[in-house]
Amino acid sequence: MRNLIKIISVLSLFGFYNIDAQQIVKKDTLAGTELVMTMDSKVNGALESLEEKCSRTSGSTSYRDNDEDNTSTKPTKIYVPNRELTNAEICRKNPRILGYKIQITTVKSNEEANEVKSYFRKRFPNLKVETDASLRPNYKILAGSYFTKQSAASDLAKVREYFKSAIAVQYRIFCAEAK
Repeated sequence: MRNLIKIISVLSLFGFYNIDAQQIVKKDTLAGTELVMTMDSKVNGALESLEEKCSRTSGSTSYRDNDEDNTSTKPTKIYVPNRELTNAEICRKNPRILGYKIQITTVKSNEEANEVKSYFRKRFPNLKVETDASLRPNYKILAGSYFTKQSAASDLAKVREYFKSAIAVQYRIFCAEAK
């Protein structure tokens, strides 16, 4: 008897809950391709009202002329600088950028890496040197931070006097340290 009551209550619950699903075809705003979705008509109505509100507020601003009673829309202006951004402007937006470092050499052990770093610091005290252990068992010894390959060229020429295999490689750098 209890099972029968449970079954009837569950069936009555599903009987009252009616889903009016329908297929909705939307156009993609960027590419213009069609997207087919199946959803409840109430959800579709709510989405359409949200889309309408967004298109009214973000797309344009309306203004009224003093002489005429009609309203017209004026598109919002987007400011795009017509010059290349300075290094300081780039650094404000993103403190870590893709720049260049001088790869001094690659060694097989951490002890060798520390020896090369200490030798390098004696020769070039003004350049920051670090070890990259991402390619274990090999260790890369990297020096300096530069925005461009051209800005690394003068230091690279000096480093090559002591380390013939030194090259400038692309690397993620801290903007504040770069030259």
